[in-house]
Amino acid sequence: MSQPHRIRVELGQRGYDIHVGAGLIANAGQLIAPILRRPFTVIVTDENVARHRLAPLQAALDGAGIRHETVILAPGEGQKSFAGLERVCDALLAHKVERRDHVIALGGGVIGDLVGFACSILRRGVDFIQIPTSLLAQVDSSVGGKTAINSPYGKNLIGAFHQPRLVLADIDALDTLPLRELRAGYAEVVKYGLLGDAGFYAWLETNGAALLAGDKALRAEAVARCCAHKARIVAADEREEGERALLNLGHTFGHALEAETGYSARLLHGEGVAVGMVLAFQLSGRLGLCDAALAPRVQAHLRQSGLPAGLADVDGASGFSAETLLHHMQQDKKVQDGKLVFILAEALGHAVQRNDVTAPAVLALLRDELPQAASDGGPTMLRQA
Repeated sequence: MSQPHRIRVELGQRGYDIHVGAGLIANAGQLIAPILRRPFTVIVTDENVARHRLAPLQAALDGAGIRHETVILAPGEGQKSFAGLERVCDALLAHKVERRDHVIALGGGVIGDLVGFACSILRRGVDFIQIPTSLLAQVDSSVGGKTAINSPYGKNLIGAFHQPRLVLADIDALDTLPLRELRAGYAEVVKYGLLGDAGFYAWLETNGAALLAGDKALRAEAVARCCAHKARIVAADEREEGERALLNLGHTFGHALEAETGYSARLLHGEGVAVGMVLAFQLSGRLGLCDAALAPRVQAHLRQSGLPAGLADVDGASGFSAETLLHHMQQDKKVQDGKLVFILAEALGHAVQRNDVTAPAVLALLRDELPQAASDGGPTMLRQA
């Protein structure tokens, strides 16, 4: 294995490093110690991650003379709630976390989002460190400072921008990741190629199977390339007022599907994004924005990677309706003046924002792609362009 990659997120005094490579958890104490104001931290993780990664991290902290406490949560998206937020905040306060301390988020996207949001409000702002243990978190949610919990109205609707102080993406952590979760994270890897790097997408078409099969050099290369891409975007548009919105390719459709499946194990976030990206390319082709042949190409690669790549692949999709899915989309964070802002494609590796997509165009696509063209006749509140 080559030396770890080091990527800088350039945000002035709030800038931070992302380290990508093997063995980072075993050396976490040495990497974390220089940024701590006192030799103390609290680790927040979940039961699944704790079984494999907690003891090595604790040993690394012990070796660096860093005192530590641990908070272990139940796994799952359900933790991203007001109840989960309260549990984390109370636990951190019980461990007497001070304003100048650092909290460690050890886990996947749920832990990172939840802990980051808790730290953003605890004592009006406590620093935190991301140690992402899932592929999805390593390439996406651990970088950029988006933190949030979910609402009955939609995903990630209650949150704050709160940048981490350090990100340690240990490729070894992927060794014990269930294959389904690894594939779900791979969808976010593919996203970076589709939205802004056609060469990287072609590289994935060649190397994706070996990456998923366990090639650590390829995994490190892919994670580093995704993080470097996101670091550039975050540095230019930290609060998603422009280019950063492109990182939501596939997410408008995907979040609607997650809401319809109850944020449950029926559909993982990355799986929703995979289906959403195919729908985004299909819609782009229908609107004449890009070559209609691109959608089948993207769909084929995602399916070959073991991901759902169409509405018919989603558990229970025969009971969905186009109207209900559109209703979920209307709670999307990108809605402006009552109009959805879609991330669509003009070419492979060239995504764009569009706010002129009509409700009938979206509904027609959904009805055509659903296993059964059901309609609940509900209201469609998306404004016409």
